[in-house]
Amino acid sequence: MTPNRFTPPPYELLAVRHAVEWAITTRRSVRAFLPKPVAADTVEAILDTARFAATGVNIQPWKVHVLTGAAKDRVCAAIKRIDDDPAVAVMHADEWAYYPKEWTSPYVDRRRAVGWRLYSLLGIEKGDKVRIHVQHGRNYQFFDAPVGLFFTVDRLMSEGSLLDYGMFLQNIMVVARTYGLSTCPQAAFMKYHRIIAQELGFGAQEKFVVGMSLGYADEERIENTLASEREPTVSFTTFHEK
Repeated sequence: MTPNRFTPPPYELLAVRHAVEWAITTRRSVRAFLPKPVAADTVEAILDTARFAATGVNIQPWKVHVLTGAAKDRVCAAIKRIDDDPAVAVMHADEWAYYPKEWTSPYVDRRRAVGWRLYSLLGIEKGDKVRIHVQHGRNYQFFDAPVGLFFTVDRLMSEGSLLDYGMFLQNIMVVARTYGLSTCPQAAFMKYHRIIAQELGFGAQEKFVVGMSLGYADEERIENTLASEREPTVSFTTFHEK
């Protein structure tokens, strides 16, 4: 059912603004989920709202694969077998460059800071390759979330569709908050795009974009106390008046 996109706000605008601000600012990457299931109609409702993301000339380039139950377990197991075998894992790589080839400040500083804050919370010391591998490997189990999402795009699309995709993904994560759910967008899955494509039977024209965990946060887990810092608005904004 298509909503009326010209409907006035259901509440006084201040209340709407506060609700939207809450959903945006409380969105964070959750890395431990409860086993509590998420109803299929809830996932569909979230996607049904997220699809109204802005998109250049109404391209709507997104394609979503929702994994639960045996399908999720099968894909996770297939990736784990490869990821736990260094000789085979090294043969896999991201299909496209999400991160820069060379890191410079301030970006590398922010990356390191959030990484070591997470490891510090978990008691993982620098250089502990075994525990770092185990923690990183939790990505490939969707951090135990009951729902895993994979996103693909038609290979004929260009960089502009990734801008559209970012807005679509943000919509999913923000709307999920209004259902009491949390998420974790995961570029880590990009490394094993070939395994994912094989397990799920992607078409030849489907290019892997990113993965995402969806579920109820386990608030008792120490890793979920991590909330990455954001730079103040003044640090990245220039107002031009003349």
